[in-house]
Formats: sequence, C-alpha cells, structure tokens
Amino acid sequence: MKQNFTVRQGALDGVEAFLSVARHRSFRRAAAELRVTPSAMSQAVRALEARIGAALFTRTTRSVGLTEAGERFISRAKPAFEELVAAREAARDLGQRPTGLLRLSVPRAVVPILLEPLIASFCQAYPEVEVEIAASEELIDLAAEGFDAGIRMGQFVAADMVAVRLTPPFPLVVVSSPEYLRRCKRPERIDDLRQHACLRMRRSNGSIAPWSFVDGNKTVEAIVSGPLIANDFPTMLGAAIEGAGLAQVPAPIAAGAVNAGKLVHVLKPFAPMAPGVFLYFPSRHQMMPKLRAFIDHVKSRSDAASKIRTLKSARKQK
Repeated sequence: MKQNFTVRQGALDGVEAFLSVARHRSFRRAAAELRVTPSAMSQAVRALEARIGAALFTRTTRSVGLTEAGERFISRAKPAFEELVAAREAARDLGQRPTGLLRLSVPRAVVPILLEPLIASFCQAYPEVEVEIAASEELIDLAAEGFDAGIRMGQFVAADMVAVRLTPPFPLVVVSSPEYLRRCKRPERIDDLRQHACLRMRRSNGSIAPWSFVDGNKTVEAIVSGPLIANDFPTMLGAAIEGAGLAQVPAPIAAGAVNAGKLVHVLKPFAPMAPGVFLYFPSRHQMMPKLRAFIDHVKSRSDAASKIRTLKSARKQK
C-alpha cells in the first residue's frame, strides 16, 4: 500500500509548545521560555490536541502530566523536532559564515596555472571549507550538477551567469617544439598552416574548433588539419612538446614550456586576444559565504600579483 508523506499545512503547529510544557510540566514556565502568554500556550496545545484527536496532558490546578497519548506522542515528536532544529541550525550556519563543501567545475588546464597556487592558502584561511575540484572540459549545468561555481574562459560563459574576472585577457599562441621545426619549415603566414600538422581541439558540443588569428584589423579563422584531436589543452600541449605538431593554446598554459625551451612561439604577430578566465555562478542572491570567501581570496591574491608586476615593470623602466 502506497503511503502518503504529504505534511498538511500547520501539522507542526503547537509541537514546540507541547514539548516545552512537557519538559517544564508547567504552562506558565513554558510560556516564559517561548516568550508568549500562558493563554497563547494553552491555545496552541489545545489546537494540537484537536488535530491529533486525543488529550496529551492531564491538567489540575496544581500540576500538569502527560496522558498515555502524550507519552506516545513525545516519544516520536521530541527526537523528530530536535532533528528539525538541528537541520535549521546547520542550514543557518552555512548562510552566515564560510563553511561546508565548495564544489568547482574547472578545465584541467586551469588547475595548475590558476588554482594550485590559490587552494593551499584558501584552505589555510578558511579551514571549515572543503574544496572539491572537478576537472572537466564539459560545459555543465552548475545548479543541476550541484556545483557552487565554474571557471572557464570568458567566451564560454553563458550570458545569464554572474561572471567574476580571474585573469586579464591573454593571447592565444601557436607553439611548436624545436624538434618539429627542425623537420618542418617554420610557418611565417597563416596560409602556411596548410603544410603543417596542427593539433586540434574538439569542443564540448562535438565540433572541432578552428584556429583564430588577427591579420591587421581582420579576424581570421583557419580550418587546419593534423594527426591529433583532443578535448583539452594539456593533452594538446603535451603532444606539441613531443613534436607531434603545432598547437594553438592560451599563452599562460604554454608559458612554462616556452620558458623551459621545450616550445617556441610561431606566427606571433597574428595571435588574437582571448578575454581571459572567469569564475561564474548563477546568481548573486544565491551566493553562500563559502563562495564569497573564495572570490574575495582570489581577488586579493590577483590584486597582490598585479601590484608586484607593476613594481617590477616600474623598476625596469628606471
């Protein structure tokens, strides 16, 4: 037989009053505890008894005791009501200070260049927040999948999301290993890519992304071909380092390999600018303290890094 778990409106009315009277064995003391009048307390209990259909208390001018029905009711109602109070306090706690589980959906490439330097300091600053990072290239529905926020390049953030900038704009660069360029002539023009092995990216919607360039005032999209299709930048970058071909990736992702001499830039004058990386989430009205704390932490670290870069630049100019 299917049970109906629908709770009628007002079904819990009077339960807190009943439990207080049962604890104090006094309507007057219970009324003082809940800051209502004894008359209001009596009315709440009588209304509860009417809904249940049984007397819960035996009352005399000198004492208040539980009936058998009252004893049975309190044995179930007291632990259930305590659980409700605990649930309320747990939910309220999440809404008042940074605590709980912070779930972030991020591309794999973002983890080492953006999140790794931040996570340790954030966890130290907010020890009551647990951080879960789901590294994926999929553009998921944050609310449906239970994520607090996502991190993506700006062009992939939906218009109805609240976006917070995490990085300044950066170029999309074409890189190659020195070994590949020893085998194949360095491309000097966009059209030269037709003669080269180009590593390509498959988007989350299934299409293969063209390579983007700027030529003077024009934006140019090049359809390239090559031996590898990947769905994330780290895989493409690794293949480029091994000499499989050319790869077009965000400059910050390639910076480490370029500085180490494992990759070199090609077609640098034609590199377009990407809008940068953003943290995004559905609504400011739904922002919990744990997410606000993370955003503030990221911003403070970004501001500090920006000031250091400005000081270094100023010293070089002197």
